[in-house]
Amino acid sequence: MKTFITFSIALLLLLSCEEQAQKPLKNEVLILGTIHSGHLTDSVYNLPYLRKLIKEINPDFILAEIPPDRFQAAVEGFKRDDSISEPRVMRFPEYVDVIFPLTKEMDFEIIPTAGWTKPMADERSAKLLAISQDSTRTSDWDAYTEANNRSDSVYKATGKVNDPHFIHTDTYDSIQDISLQVYNKLFNVELGLGGWDNINIAHYWNIEKALEKHRYSGKRFLITYGAGHKSWFIRELRKRDDIDLIKMEPFLKAIEKE
Repeated sequence: MKTFITFSIALLLLLSCEEQAQKPLKNEVLILGTIHSGHLTDSVYNLPYLRKLIKEINPDFILAEIPPDRFQAAVEGFKRDDSISEPRVMRFPEYVDVIFPLTKEMDFEIIPTAGWTKPMADERSAKLLAISQDSTRTSDWDAYTEANNRSDSVYKATGKVNDPHFIHTDTYDSIQDISLQVYNKLFNVELGLGGWDNINIAHYWNIEKALEKHRYSGKRFLITYGAGHKSWFIRELRKRDDIDLIKMEPFLKAIEKE
């Protein structure tokens, strides 16, 4: 009888182990909302803080706000000169001063995912300038300006401007949406590829390609984009059942204990 019980337990354990082995390993995904040039001057959410945070997260892949057609030039310049000289990437200190240098001591792959192109950006700027100067569009421009001012005012009233903990909350996203949703509603179609929904669709298409390529590989992905994009991406990522969307807060707390 004891032999039978022992055999049964062993069989159950074996079946359980096989089930675990067959269960696909979901990837972990985190979104790091950056403040671009703000990292150069902020007293807390600065470049050393960002460096510590990324080291704590220890990603396998960083899905970067870098256009694929600009990435190789940035990589070659960094290998050659130990610095970034590609004009678009140079605008982002999180890449110039943190992420590219970290490739020397960490084992992650940078994947460029930005849908940005210079023709798109130039066209968007020209169209926005034309709208701002068009007397028949005064009400639209006033609504856009008022939404921006209201969003900025609410953000400042929190007393948490550029606070990395606050940036990674739903409340922050809702404040950003005050202006972004008005901007999107008024101008998305008119701005073509540079519209808010449209550019995020382009960004996310590249992000999704990377996630699909490495589906069920048990890896950790860190998405690094301007913080305003965060809520748009989260809404899409929550539709996926093959990833675990990880909150940033535990990593923020971890580096502040050091």
